[in-house]
Amino acid sequence: MSLVITIDGPAASGKSSVSREVASHLGWSWVSTGAFYRGLAYFAKAKGIALESEEDLVEACKSDSWKVHLSAEKTLVFCDGKDVTESIYSDAVGTVASQVSQFPKVRKELLQAQRNCAYGVNLIAEGRDCGTVVFPEADLKFYITASGKNRAQRRAIEEGKSVAEVQESQTVRDQQDTQRKSAPLQIPENAHVVDTSDMDLQQVVRAVEEKVKDTLSL
Repeated sequence: MSLVITIDGPAASGKSSVSREVASHLGWSWVSTGAFYRGLAYFAKAKGIALESEEDLVEACKSDSWKVHLSAEKTLVFCDGKDVTESIYSDAVGTVASQVSQFPKVRKELLQAQRNCAYGVNLIAEGRDCGTVVFPEADLKFYITASGKNRAQRRAIEEGKSVAEVQESQTVRDQQDTQRKSAPLQIPENAHVVDTSDMDLQQVVRAVEEKVKDTLSL
């Protein structure tokens, strides 16, 4: 039987890096479920689809012109056969992804595709509602967080922007993610909370792996 570990948290909390490292050490598959919303956001913008139209976005979810693929390094997105992964992980696309993910019908349309990632494999899934909605019966759940300033500093370094600029857009995303009516960002029940503000990546990875091994007897 497949095992599933979820790692949720706000933007730039470090959950993607942590989940990727832990999955690599365990030899498991991993997925960033946010890539589905980022892929949809990129596709909708590229095709001129109205971002305020829930019905149009649902139809875009069904299109074969964009696809999500798992890999060891990143969750990949292809649009019209072109790898657009680097583009979807920009802060600008992330803001649009947070916008389109507000729609309940969009989330419902993408849910099964996200769950299919666990078919036949042990999986670490990271995102904003993995432990609450996508895999509510996960074997183990984590919530990775950090201070707003710390998260903004990390993203600013990644994107070559000022901390103030990143913090402004980050505040908007946090509000959208936590206040949306459908599957808002929240700490999953029974999740282990890890504040990474004063920890480096390897310290967080070790803390998560120790809990995984103790809990699942791996």
